Amino acid sequence: MALADLLQQDAIIPALKVNSKKQLLQELAAKAAKLTGVGEREIFDVILQRERLGSTGVGHGIAIPHGKLTSIPSIKGVFARLETPVDFEALDDQPVDLVFLLLAPEGAGADHLKALSRIARILRDQELVAKLRATDSATAIYACLNEQQTSNAA
Repeated sequence: MALADLLQQDAIIPALKVNSKKQLLQELAAKAAKLTGVGEREIFDVILQRERLGSTGVGHGIAIPHGKLTSIPSIKGVFARLETPVDFEALDDQPVDLVFLLLAPEGAGADHLKALSRIARILRDQELVAKLRATDSATAIYACLNEQQTSNAA
C-alpha cells in the first residue's frame, strides 16, 4: 500500500497552531471533512471515541489517531506538523508534534491495519522524522513522506 494512495499533498498541514489534544483533533477533523465530504462532527466523534480506548500517541512526539467511518469510500490520511508540541497522553508521556490521522471505511479490516502499520513503520525512521520537523512546507513534507515510501519499497 503506497502512502501516496492515503495522503494527498492538500491533506498536509505544515504548521498547525493548537493548544490542546482536543483542539488538535478538532482541526484534523475539520481538514478531513473538507477532503472527504464527511461531516466534521462525525469524524471528530469517531477519533475521540478511539482516543478514549487509549491514546494513539505512539511515542517520540508522534501520534497516529485513527477511526472507521461508514460514510467514507476509501482510506484517507491527514498529516499535521505542529508549531508547538501538545500533551497527547502518549505512551512515553512526551508531547506530540507530528500527527498522522488515518480514516478508513467501516469494512476496510486488513487494509486499515496495513495502512496503520505502514505509517508507523515510516514514522519510526529517525532521519525522516528530523526532516519533517525541520520544514514547514507542505510540498517538502509530502516529498519527504513519499521519498521514504520509495526507499522502503526498494
